[in-house]
Amino acid sequence: MDPLRTLWETFFDWESMREALPEMLTVGLPNTLILAVSAALLGSVLGMLLAIAGISRTRWLRWPARVYTDVFRGLPAAATILLIGVGLAPLGMQVWGPNPYPLGILALSLIAAAYIGEIFRSGIQSVEAAQLEGARALGFSWGEAMRMVIIPQGVRRVLPAWVNQLIALIKDSSLVYFLGLVASQRELFRIGQDYAATTGNESALLLAGLFYLALTVPLTHVVNAIDARLRHGRAAKPADEIDDADLALPGAAGGSGR
Repeated sequence: MDPLRTLWETFFDWESMREALPEMLTVGLPNTLILAVSAALLGSVLGMLLAIAGISRTRWLRWPARVYTDVFRGLPAAATILLIGVGLAPLGMQVWGPNPYPLGILALSLIAAAYIGEIFRSGIQSVEAAQLEGARALGFSWGEAMRMVIIPQGVRRVLPAWVNQLIALIKDSSLVYFLGLVASQRELFRIGQDYAATTGNESALLLAGLFYLALTVPLTHVVNAIDARLRHGRAAKPADEIDDADLALPGAAGGSGR
């Protein structure tokens, strides 16, 4: 058989895609977003803590952060998900029952934290040391200077790399199916697998891949636009469009306060 015809019939069966589409929209897409967004939020918080610990002058904070990062970046994502999801399953059964999502989210968060922590650490350390010294000279404590001056600039500098990790996290959410999912818990990839196994055609898997593209490609472009805006600021208004409000001093609209 012609290879191109085989490829077309295997991956571009529109009838198979049409059959899988409703379930991917109503079940797979919401579950994928729940997994990815929850893990991204928790992983970002843990990653920031790791970044701060990694640049700490206290070795009892710096060394554990380094070990954690090395371990969770070195382990395959599937192995981490199985270790957390299967190893803590008895505890999970006692706390929230047979739902594998909490442990799946925890595993994805621990993986993401290791990468996001390194991203944040590199961004924070890229900020010039003179800015920290200047903030301290103005009376800020070390913690206030980091929180109000250094960390915001560091995060802004690594925003594209942070989003790249979130995109990887969206794709890694497909590995949660290792923990066993009932019909209502399946994410996009698992639904595609089930339809492929039932019909003997891989078109549903290709449709799942298109959903992942629809999630990740716009996110990339939106963040690139935000990054460009942060780097270059807003475009200046033409002179004939500048009004009195643009020329007002900050706080002038509120009066003298007397």
